[in-house]
Amino acid sequence: MEPNLTLQRLRHFIAVAQAGSVTRAATELYIAQPSLSKAMKDLEQSVGLELLRRTPQGVTLTPDGVEFLGYARHVVEQADLLEQRYTGRKPSRRLCAISTQHYAFAVEAFVRMVAASEASEYEFTLRETRTHDIIEDVATLRSDLGILYRNGFNRSVLERLFHDRGLTFTPLFTAAPHVFVARGNPLSRKRKVRLDDLTPYPRLSFDQGEHNSFAFAEEILSTEIVPKAIRVSDRATIFNLMVGLNGYTISTGVLSAQLDHSEIVAVPLEVDEAIEVGWIAPTGVQPSAQAQRYLEELTAIVSAG
Repeated sequence: MEPNLTLQRLRHFIAVAQAGSVTRAATELYIAQPSLSKAMKDLEQSVGLELLRRTPQGVTLTPDGVEFLGYARHVVEQADLLEQRYTGRKPSRRLCAISTQHYAFAVEAFVRMVAASEASEYEFTLRETRTHDIIEDVATLRSDLGILYRNGFNRSVLERLFHDRGLTFTPLFTAAPHVFVARGNPLSRKRKVRLDDLTPYPRLSFDQGEHNSFAFAEEILSTEIVPKAIRVSDRATIFNLMVGLNGYTISTGVLSAQLDHSEIVAVPLEVDEAIEVGWIAPTGVQPSAQAQRYLEELTAIVSAG
């Protein structure tokens, strides 16, 4: 192995990529900024590729840098596993960040992943956030994975954005649309709900902030004009409004037995639509072992549901 491709150098490169700044990474690593900057340039010279694009605002990965990051993470993870198995070293500090639309099953998978971690120390992050922010989190490596949906309406817009930001969407499951309502709502007693049945009740949707384009909406049929509409920013509020105002929202119908409000039920919606939920990650980058574990937990939950 070339001197500039040591495990320490790979760890430093990963830290720079995650921080988006050589200066910030140097502070986190407790080393001098000029030394880290030179180390990154030496690394690029060693592999013969430009890995980092430097700007006054910080650094971003080049396409070659994105691919190199995937290999670097894999090598470092395997080296850690090797040390743990044969030297008795305690498991390393686990790191993983997930950004997701407002899905209880995504939170339950996160809970399972953290609970199953054998690390004595860890730093996990879960962001239930807006669609545009999910894409930006993953594109800038703030998050390892993003969980969101696409369908016939938003597919072309999202796919173009994924391409422009160097991301790939991988499907997890496809669901028929359901209406989430409180048990006390008359709609909860129906076998199926039609769009006309929804008219008397307030439609609840997640606010998308300054990016309130229909393509970024977390609910299908977002272009439908309704007489009553309420936008909220979090899942607890939307559940409270379902109970307090007999509101409804349209989603996958996948409920989390562990985390969803016990007073909320899902009723099939009679529309010719489908909701495809999946995950996004930088193109060509293999998810970390911890992110892979999260995806396994997520798959197990939706399969059981």
